[in-house]
Amino acid sequence: MTLTSANLGSPSSAWTDARLLYALEEVVENELNRHLKVAKDWMPHEYVPWSDGRNFPGQFEDGEAWDKEQSKVTDLGRIALVVNLLTEDNLPSYHHEIASLFGRDGAWGTWVHRWTAEEGRHGIVMRDYLLASRAVDPDQLERFRMAHMSEGFESDNRHSMLHSVAYVAFQELATRISHRNTGHQSGDPVCDRMLARIATDENLHMVFYRNLLKAAFEIAPDLTMQAVRDVVVDFRMPGHGMPGFERAAAQMAIGEVYNLRIHHDDVLQPVLRFLKIMEIDGLGPEGLKAQEELGLYLGGLDAEAAKFDEKLAARKARMATRAAG
Repeated sequence: MTLTSANLGSPSSAWTDARLLYALEEVVENELNRHLKVAKDWMPHEYVPWSDGRNFPGQFEDGEAWDKEQSKVTDLGRIALVVNLLTEDNLPSYHHEIASLFGRDGAWGTWVHRWTAEEGRHGIVMRDYLLASRAVDPDQLERFRMAHMSEGFESDNRHSMLHSVAYVAFQELATRISHRNTGHQSGDPVCDRMLARIATDENLHMVFYRNLLKAAFEIAPDLTMQAVRDVVVDFRMPGHGMPGFERAAAQMAIGEVYNLRIHHDDVLQPVLRFLKIMEIDGLGPEGLKAQEELGLYLGGLDAEAAKFDEKLAARKARMATRAAG
């Protein structure tokens, strides 16, 4: 089935998740093959400074208690690393959701399992790095993991395949940016290299979903525009339910790991520009309404980001004055 033939005689009301999955199967297969050609296997253990590791107290009599002075990682880097790792830790829930939505058969199923396998490396290498380098309190990290995973995770977009595709197109890029900026702010070149490697994976995942979203616009433009509008307006990172997330997110915003300006300029805009979202025509009434609302929202978000920029600049100026005094 070609995209053109899939669109014939198919008003928005006729597009069920099952029909969309079938219509996009060929695109998924092509994107999967492209992904497998460009993705490079890598070994998590090669990015971990094992020689820095030593026993913690507990089962070993010679264990050394954790102290943050044992690591060169900055306070901001430590906060962001914990948030990023706890987000990666919920991989079982993410897998369950996309496997339920996309299925386990055919190209969709092959992608679901491949994506999960690649994402699994991220949690492995990050936890091994954090423990070997003593960048975080291991007891607190485990308590946070247990609390976060025991709560479970449900996506805001689990009701719709199109909404889920739209969400991950943005979320994968958001995760890439968060990892990359965390590496830059970590104060440790080893950490920076590790997170750069993870960010490369996340970017490839973004490209897969972004291209899939573009194909969805070709066959169901009204529904896809509505999904993009809903996802952009109500966007939340998947780690929003973890312990202390709001405070950590505020510190990451001030530290320029992830904030409104970054979200607008480096996450939303690149995907929307690629899709040429405001240039899409042939929309029905609901699609046009969604397109207009999306444009208005982006304008408002840019204005909010400008206010944040001003506050951040003023804060930096105050800190510079204090440091000089």
